[in-house]
Amino acid sequence: MFPSSSPETGRDQWPDGPRPGPSGPSRGQPPAPRTGPAPDDGERRERSGPRRARRAGEPARRPDDEPDDEPDEEPVEPVEVRRPLALTVAGFAALLGVGLVLGAQTSGPGHRLPFAFVIFGVQLLFVLAWTMAMRPPALLLVAAVSVGAAVAADTAAVQTDVAGLAPLGYVAAGGFALGVLGQLVRRVDRVRVTDSLGSTLLIVVGVVAFATLIVLSRIPAGTQAITVCLTASAVALTVARLTDAFAPWPRLAPQVPRGAAGVVAGAMVGTLVSALLGSYLVTPFTPTRAAIIGLVAAVTAVLADLAVGYAEAGRQMAGEPPTMWVARHMQGPLGGFALAAPAAYAMCKLVL
Repeated sequence: MFPSSSPETGRDQWPDGPRPGPSGPSRGQPPAPRTGPAPDDGERRERSGPRRARRAGEPARRPDDEPDDEPDEEPVEPVEVRRPLALTVAGFAALLGVGLVLGAQTSGPGHRLPFAFVIFGVQLLFVLAWTMAMRPPALLLVAAVSVGAAVAADTAAVQTDVAGLAPLGYVAAGGFALGVLGQLVRRVDRVRVTDSLGSTLLIVVGVVAFATLIVLSRIPAGTQAITVCLTASAVALTVARLTDAFAPWPRLAPQVPRGAAGVVAGAMVGTLVSALLGSYLVTPFTPTRAAIIGLVAAVTAVLADLAVGYAEAGRQMAGEPPTMWVARHMQGPLGGFALAAPAAYAMCKLVL
């Protein structure tokens, strides 16, 4: 039998409008084929990332319009190295070393007072320079306590029966405690007492450290050890500053007017001079031993001087007002000799 209707009867004719279908993104006519070049893999990966919802009327954002992630940092201009200033500091370090070495030669059994007076004069310079440069709270109080600690340390170094560092340690601890308590009593300085702990400790300990040279002059071969160590320190500081005056490179930091060449050259020349002195001194000194103790003293003095330069640059970057010009530039050599004194005592006990 033949069907009563044709096979096309149950099918809808092709409509004039769009074909009905499920609502969604796939509704409508198929997209037209792309005529442009196909995007590369990098562009596809960029487009495949998460997109930000764009507000109505906001133009599409292009990759070229995106700002840089980090702004370019402005280069820091290095601080100018003033040659006359470097030469002046070098001369001061040389004169200070000569004075300490000649003062040590005046010391002898029963004649410690001349050397003690020389040390006390250097301690007064140290107190003046460091208190004016660091500006601790209750400046006059800290200076008075430091001068009292200097007198007590020199007296203990001269008058004690057995030459040792224990009395000096007691004086340093007592001076530090007295300086801190004096600032706690004053209501104005009580707020900044935490900031003043470090400065008070450095000033008091530095003053007492110079009295180590008096104790060292009382032990066998101590005066010769003072001559070797202080000569090496003076030569190291002088050569380092002279090198900075003419060749301050490579710069250790843009804010610090010092160069690595001066630090290295100062330590090397100071060690060489100490070895030459050791060849002329009597037993137990030898060129090797003198070079060892001279190396330690020279490196200690140069690094202490360099640390003072970094501290001064930090205070200037923090916006602190500048202090007395002479005091700020005397601080480095004085700090170098103050730290070289206990180093000389320790090397004399260990090497000789």
